[in-house]
Amino acid sequence: MRVDVLSREYPPEVYGGAGVHVAELVKALRRDIEVVVRTFGTRREENGVFSYGTPADFADANGALQAMATDLVIARDVAGADLVHSHTWYANFAGRVAQQLHGIPHVATAHSLEPLRPWKAEQLGGGYRLSSWIERESLTGADAVVAVSEGMRRDLLRVYPDLDPARVKVVYNGIDLDEWHRIDDGDVVRELGVDPDRPSVVFVGRITRQKGLPYLLRAARELPPEVQVVLCAGAPDTPEIMAEVQSLVAELRGVRDGVVWIDRHLPRRELCALLTAATTFVCPSVYEPLGIVNLEAMACGAPVVGTRTGGIPEVVEDGVTGMIVPIEQANDGTGTPLDPEKFVADLARAITEMVSDPDRARALGAAGRERAQQHFSWASIADRTRELYAELLV
Repeated sequence: MRVDVLSREYPPEVYGGAGVHVAELVKALRRDIEVVVRTFGTRREENGVFSYGTPADFADANGALQAMATDLVIARDVAGADLVHSHTWYANFAGRVAQQLHGIPHVATAHSLEPLRPWKAEQLGGGYRLSSWIERESLTGADAVVAVSEGMRRDLLRVYPDLDPARVKVVYNGIDLDEWHRIDDGDVVRELGVDPDRPSVVFVGRITRQKGLPYLLRAARELPPEVQVVLCAGAPDTPEIMAEVQSLVAELRGVRDGVVWIDRHLPRRELCALLTAATTFVCPSVYEPLGIVNLEAMACGAPVVGTRTGGIPEVVEDGVTGMIVPIEQANDGTGTPLDPEKFVADLARAITEMVSDPDRARALGAAGRERAQQHFSWASIADRTRELYAELLV
């Protein structure tokens, strides 16, 4: 069996959870099947990995049109594969075209859904209509659609009612527990500007509407004064969201100390050390199909305060590995809290409760590591994926 895996992201060019998922899944699948990776960006040195830049004639085109042009070249090169597996709308078009062109099954993994991220119209302009069309066409035409959580599966069937429920399978994201683990290194933490002897709340994520960072920054005003607020946040979607975050950080620094903003991509060892030292990790997302960042924090022994949305409650057990913050959300696709002030207050209350009882926080963090080990290993996720391939190739 030869499977061609298509993804916009692949190491070393990884920007979010989808890229992490693809890299780890490919590594696990290659133990017993041939996997060819076709990805966007600069040349990779890894065997079996082929990189594709934007065709020259599309260098100045809208980003969505650039992706489509790149996808056509990728689809051509899939020739010879038994099955094609694409990730995110950026590569789904290549998977759909390859399915039709070469007469092979197409598996599409949904890491997020365009209709539930309408703020991307700010980022892509008319390209958002193209990305939404690509996603609909690719997912509804795929032989199987993988949802990364039960919450994502519900969203898929709600957003795309023409999708056959029998073709939508849940296969979780995972975590490599050999790579993500506790690293007690106070010197590394201090070099990052954080005092390991003070309680800290850590956020890791891109600066995008779905991650809910502005709500966390407002909630942080209510935290005990000794608590540090550590933001590993970069790659803003738009200048507007960046300006909003910068303004809120400046306001927060005006009323408390210990606000640390790390706007570069941290090497894994540094991030593990930071998460190990954290009193709690916080995921204030308003849209999160699963949230690999939560698994990374749990693997390092950090309890998680997360929003009751998407797949977060499937990862974080309320009262066992962390705390889940309630949220009532608009049904217009934005995920906006119906009562933002209540959501901010509830978020502040949950974080305060966590940092005020460090012994309990450590116990929840230890339970989180155990849960990650039992339910989210890449070996088990790869096994389920192979089973799905076999079903389609019978």
